Amino acid sequence: MRRIQVYVVVPPRLLLLDVAGPLEALRWANQVQGTVHFEVHYVGPSSSLPTSIGLTLTAIEPLPDTLPQGALVLLAGDVEQVMMCGGLASPARTKADAADERTIVEWLQAVIRPGHKLISICSGTLLAGRAGLLDGRACTTHYSCCTELALLAPKAKVLENRLYVEDGECYSSAGITAGVDLMLHILSQLTDQSCAVAVARYLVVYMRRGGDDPQLSPWLEGRNHIHPAVHRVQDAIAADLAKSWNLSRLAKIAGAGDRHLSRLFNENVGMSIKDYTNRLRVALAKELLGQTRLDMECVAERVGFASSRQLRRAWRRIYPTAPRQARNRSNS
Repeated sequence: MRRIQVYVVVPPRLLLLDVAGPLEALRWANQVQGTVHFEVHYVGPSSSLPTSIGLTLTAIEPLPDTLPQGALVLLAGDVEQVMMCGGLASPARTKADAADERTIVEWLQAVIRPGHKLISICSGTLLAGRAGLLDGRACTTHYSCCTELALLAPKAKVLENRLYVEDGECYSSAGITAGVDLMLHILSQLTDQSCAVAVARYLVVYMRRGGDDPQLSPWLEGRNHIHPAVHRVQDAIAADLAKSWNLSRLAKIAGAGDRHLSRLFNENVGMSIKDYTNRLRVALAKELLGQTRLDMECVAERVGFASSRQLRRAWRRIYPTAPRQARNRSNS
């Protein structure tokens, strides 16, 4: 099993959901697959601090002197107003808060190296910007912080109205719930698409296609039902798209007859098994075209089509543009 070290950098006045959402995704990923295990460390300048909703975090480890190769470093955001228990007034920012932020920035400058994935959630991107780690890179942040980020990191390309942005080893998100979207995207890269789908289902969230596309992902299309047998069939298809799935094999997984499964699938998913499978195969083909240099025949074979011609035929039923444009868009 591959072990990936995850360092969650906890700033003063932490926005708790920036950590809880993405880390809950990692926790469940450890449960649903066995190829990668995420080992989490909470680190920061202070051993304890109050969070955005008044809960206090303790047992925070010191910022480490070095990071292992392949580590994930997650920078969470903060808030101006802390909701204190019992209706108490929110404390103002202090000199100690500012000093802790400077400590984080200096630590980032000292330890982040090639081979580390930097994941900035919400206003955590501002810390990365102050450290100069976004220079020459595309990035995003919470909509209320985009102007500030552009001032702090004038060499960065700040993109507005994005769920998340990936540029090399730097990932950034609009924050709060978009942090979960970003973590699902990272999980699909570090594990596989079926793991990301399983985590999204557990969290009861929609998995978007990409950071610049808020539409519902094909991977969760047709999942808004509660029929366990149909979900088992969908899980099996999504986990191995290259397999030649016939109705009899899927019916055994569902524990139903062939005709009965066809009827159940249409009623619950809203499309036939063949259409559903082809939509997932096209979705995976789109990812491979954008992320690899495999030729069209190789892509078609990887996703379960008999030929590139069959892939193009299925593609045209979903997208108005040709498959090659998915690669051209990625390259540009």
